[in-house]
Amino acid sequence: MGLTGVLVAGTLGGYAYYRSIFSSIEQEDIVVDATRPPETGALNVLLVGSDSREGDNKKYGAKSQGLGERTDTIMLLHISPNRDKATMISFPRDSMVAVPQCTGHNGTVIGPGIRQINSAFNDGGINCTIKTLESLTNIKIDHFVKVDFTGFKGVVDALGGIEICLPKPVNDPKAKLVLGAGKHVVSGEQALGYVRTRYALGDGSDLSRIQRQQVFLTKVLAKVTDGGLLTNPVKLNGFLHSAAAAVTVDSGLTPDRMLEIADSVKGLTAKELKGITVPVEAYPQDKNRVQFSEPAARNFFEAVRNDVEVTATPTPGKPAARKIEHGQVRVQVLNGTGEQGKALQVAEELTAQGFAVIQVGNAPATPVTALRYAKKDAEDGPAYADAVAARLSKDKRTPTAGKVAPLNTDVYRSKVPTPKGGPVVQLVIGADWPGVRVLSAIPDSLKDKVIDVNTDPCK
Repeated sequence: MGLTGVLVAGTLGGYAYYRSIFSSIEQEDIVVDATRPPETGALNVLLVGSDSREGDNKKYGAKSQGLGERTDTIMLLHISPNRDKATMISFPRDSMVAVPQCTGHNGTVIGPGIRQINSAFNDGGINCTIKTLESLTNIKIDHFVKVDFTGFKGVVDALGGIEICLPKPVNDPKAKLVLGAGKHVVSGEQALGYVRTRYALGDGSDLSRIQRQQVFLTKVLAKVTDGGLLTNPVKLNGFLHSAAAAVTVDSGLTPDRMLEIADSVKGLTAKELKGITVPVEAYPQDKNRVQFSEPAARNFFEAVRNDVEVTATPTPGKPAARKIEHGQVRVQVLNGTGEQGKALQVAEELTAQGFAVIQVGNAPATPVTALRYAKKDAEDGPAYADAVAARLSKDKRTPTAGKVAPLNTDVYRSKVPTPKGGPVVQLVIGADWPGVRVLSAIPDSLKDKVIDVNTDPCK
């Protein structure tokens, strides 16, 4: 369920102090194909809620005992390379997708096919789920966290409950939830019922339930980061004991790795968490199922993959650089790759981010992408060029004084008003072109679907 996201952003924040608590966490190796998506510097953690009915979970469906477990909830927590933004991507459990060949629990080979996405977990466990998601998104999954029904309740109880809001009275025997309309602080069974109920709230779809789970997660993260939990040793001790007993993680999530992650995300709060669901549409063969909507889903995954900016750390004692807004910067884009139309493509991408591109053209063959400014602009040039450098993917490039002579240029008719003054920055696209970094992992076309701390939980 959504609660598992806290184990990266909240639980791990207190890990250094309570190191010994986590020795009891169950672990499992990630074993997938050698060929996997590339590293981008981002941190991607798969969060799954198991619908297992074994052990203490028997009361949620005794007839399902011995039938394995599926992923009741599938979320991918994507934390930007700068560790300053977090996107919680939900995959509807009813999605029909191409599941690749996997190895089953007993070692048998399970052939590929179009199946419901949560069946991958039942067929081949967490590794088949990871393999499936990586094949669908081309996003490398670094770690996973799994929690079941009983574990979820224990963690929410340790937090002292979470405030929710119901738009109408709910009486759902299946989810064991009976509450009146309005605000409530729920824990244990009620909290589990709130994130599990499907037909008693919203439109009865899994998509509606996902949005409710994302809202719940933002409330949980807010309570962990802003509610004083991390500064209260007694409450934190109880919470971490409950969390450690509630989850299964990958064996790569070692104590040192947890501490490293905790330190890198310590500045994250609930305000930086955005929830979004993969774009889907009706599945033609079964009205009760959905499929990824294309090209929207493909474009979304590409946006997440391109979220790869790493901003250089300022030198101690060095004054902060002058802040330049995108609209203040005039840019000349030159293509040194030999690839036809590359300058125009990059100009359009920079214009979309507010830069005033004034010319496009070609430059001699260039192996390394460079940002340049005129020598006469030595005072202001670096700051203006830095504004463009900050929007290029991968390592930030240091602007250079002195421009190159273009082979040819054309006027670029930009939709951005051209500023009257300031240096003209020359962007020379080289063979190592890293791409323009997207402003957000969530495309503009999906912004109205975002769940965050400002989302009204009472709707």
